[in-house]
Amino acid sequence: MSYDNKKAKLTDKYPAIADLAKKAKKRIPKVSWEYLESGTGDEHLIDRNQEAFNKINFLPQFCKGELMANAETTLFGKKYAAPIGVAPVGLTGLMWPKAEQLLAASCKRFNIPFCLSTLATATPETVGEHVGDMGWFQLYPPKDPHILESLLQRAKDSGYHTLVITADIPMPSMRERTKRAGMSMPPKITPRMIWEGATHPVWSINTLRNGIPSLKTVEHYTNNNNMKFVSGFVGNRLGGTLSWEYCTKIKEMWDGPVILKGIMNPKDATKAIEAGMDGIWVSNHGARQFNGAATAIDALPAITKVVAGKAKIIFDSGVRNGLDIMRALYLGADFVFAGRPFFYGAAALGKYGGDHAAQIFIEDLKNNMVQLGAATIAEIREGDLL
Repeated sequence: MSYDNKKAKLTDKYPAIADLAKKAKKRIPKVSWEYLESGTGDEHLIDRNQEAFNKINFLPQFCKGELMANAETTLFGKKYAAPIGVAPVGLTGLMWPKAEQLLAASCKRFNIPFCLSTLATATPETVGEHVGDMGWFQLYPPKDPHILESLLQRAKDSGYHTLVITADIPMPSMRERTKRAGMSMPPKITPRMIWEGATHPVWSINTLRNGIPSLKTVEHYTNNNNMKFVSGFVGNRLGGTLSWEYCTKIKEMWDGPVILKGIMNPKDATKAIEAGMDGIWVSNHGARQFNGAATAIDALPAITKVVAGKAKIIFDSGVRNGLDIMRALYLGADFVFAGRPFFYGAAALGKYGGDHAAQIFIEDLKNNMVQLGAATIAEIREGDLL
């Protein structure tokens, strides 16, 4: 059965991203949920990300006659159905087996971008078969120039056209909550783990069928598929090396748009433009890296001001509905991404989850545009805030 045939039923049962989250939490083991949902430290930034959105309120305008919202957006010369995409997430198969392929296929159907992480549990090649022309690739900067060259070539050969360099991982964060949940690399077979598997049979059956999640893209360079060895390789060989010279070098190596992800300081935005970046991705890594960071939406206006149209602005962190997308667009974002919400969808509904999450975001964005009195994305920015 296709998503279109199930759409009405799913819309009534799961009308919001929060409903998908509730279903996902019940359907997957605790360690999977905690990995997906966690931040770092006391995790106060997770709540602050969303609270900051709720402080942004519009003054709607009426008497404009019949409005039909058009959310189509052109970015780097490519037209998308709406300014929403799937943000890169690592160890994705832990949330749901083949989550990357499922969500990539949804993005192809909905004509929105899917950004694959270097630390995903599927390779650029296997996901590229499903994503069509909607593929972006997120690079964790390798220290080894040969690995860098290989990763870029693999992404190009697999059809990914937009490159995202991750800046905000100078070192791994603490992620205390995942440790308390029993997260380890490789996973340890404990009575607790056996119980979790038995009480979440659909996840367990699908996981056994598809294999224990592992960092498939990185395994290619280790000559060793032992998870502990691969995790050590990631910690020692990826990230922590980024400089403006490195960014410029990657820009020269990549034939297409290059975006720098994790920018929160206007000074860095200015330097990124000087380094030749085509896009600035404003993000606090979904509150997963530095609990003392500002909220991404609070950082956005100052970055918008210094960028001043010299590069495109991408945004994520705390986005949970179409109204949040509209708020970010109003404050200067050209495009918005979300991570957790789409993986809630995959964990909650399997093959239907990506389609349904995309549907929720796009329909909610269009509804809120009409409520504001905006027929186009450009008209959102002409509105007024309280």
